[in-house]
Amino acid sequence: MDYPQALAYLRDLTKFGVNLGLGRMEELLERLGNPHRRLRFFHIGGTNGKGSVAAMVAAILQAAGYRVGLFTSPHLHSYTERIRLNGQEIRREHVAEILTRMRPLLDGMVKEGHEHPTEFEVSTALAFHYFNEVGADYVVLEVGLGGSFDSTNVIPSSLVSVITNVGLDHMDYLGHTLVEIAGEKAGIIKDRAVVVTGADKPEALEVIETRCRRKGAILYRLGKEFTYNPTEVSCRGGRMDWKGLGRTYPGLRVALLGRHQLSNAALAVAVMEAARRHHNLDVLEEHIREGLDRAFWPGRLEIVNRRPLVVLDGAHNYDGALALKRSLEELFPHRRLILVLGMLADKEREKVVAALVPLAQAVIITRPNNPRAGDWKVLGLHARRFTPHVHIIRHISQAMETALGLAGPEDLICATGSLYMVAEAREWFLMKKKEDFAVK
Repeated sequence: MDYPQALAYLRDLTKFGVNLGLGRMEELLERLGNPHRRLRFFHIGGTNGKGSVAAMVAAILQAAGYRVGLFTSPHLHSYTERIRLNGQEIRREHVAEILTRMRPLLDGMVKEGHEHPTEFEVSTALAFHYFNEVGADYVVLEVGLGGSFDSTNVIPSSLVSVITNVGLDHMDYLGHTLVEIAGEKAGIIKDRAVVVTGADKPEALEVIETRCRRKGAILYRLGKEFTYNPTEVSCRGGRMDWKGLGRTYPGLRVALLGRHQLSNAALAVAVMEAARRHHNLDVLEEHIREGLDRAFWPGRLEIVNRRPLVVLDGAHNYDGALALKRSLEELFPHRRLILVLGMLADKEREKVVAALVPLAQAVIITRPNNPRAGDWKVLGLHARRFTPHVHIIRHISQAMETALGLAGPEDLICATGSLYMVAEAREWFLMKKKEDFAVK
């Protein structure tokens, strides 16, 4: 297969949907020679922030001179974004070559009566194979969905397991209460593990603590075993003082925007300190400072234009919307806001609208390019409870064009909601800037 054929093959696997369980993954990896058993992992789960924490952990490890694999999902523009080594995306030729080798193994599984692995399972196995092949020192592995039965949870152990927080999301798969969802997230905690968490809701934290006691795991909790104090939150980034695990780091600069990213950065520092304490990880203060200052995670409070100010943020659930609301009020308090919003139907859309729309002078409702968008126009009905200035525009490119037409040079456009929508808005805007530059 060449790369387009490999992508078509992967897309076809989405017909197997979300099928939680580890049996198919274990069988596939056995046929691949169990590459995951020769890798060392940092396993990052949680409801919100896990991608940002993963990016920061990877950046710190890279600053320390390690060969660092990073596996995340979903991608924004290209499948190759999901699998990186030292920040460089896997080459398309590697994707095609590895999938060509894997395909007979997948066909063989089905012929022998096994269920066919899902698209995400195949992607995870591909990543393990690649990272083993290129000799990654460490792999930062983001959980896809939940924890217990997510395909990444096939790994036998991790240096540090992280549960960033627990909120209500993916309830069709994970449960309808914080306790149920926390139980799924806590499934990544293995025997005698080292665990870091920022979970602050008592019922969720209790589940994590109970799991750690049962597994003989060591738990480091934000606000208890380690703390941070924000000293600056601005549109240039943030600063914080960090303390815990016998260390103090004053004035850490965090490049990612928003107060919530300081919390994510505090978790990333705790991960490094826990790994240093329990696994003799050779990471110094200078590496932590450099990694936090360099970490980049697109589509999360990302500024892509200055006049007017255009911000993209994948606040795809209610907790994410609350973090975005606080950031908009704190970072851009005096700007007129034009909100571009597109969400999937399986999210808490009314609550997200109630959090964000009252901030806006105009709202543009658009459709994420995903079958789960459902009756996307109903967002407009919810939005009109707070403002009469609501536009319903199906295509994301036209929605962004309309937003630019409504905005003055000192105004703020924020495109948010589903990452599928944010990805298309980002791609359109970056292409537009290229075209504008070419004309000049």
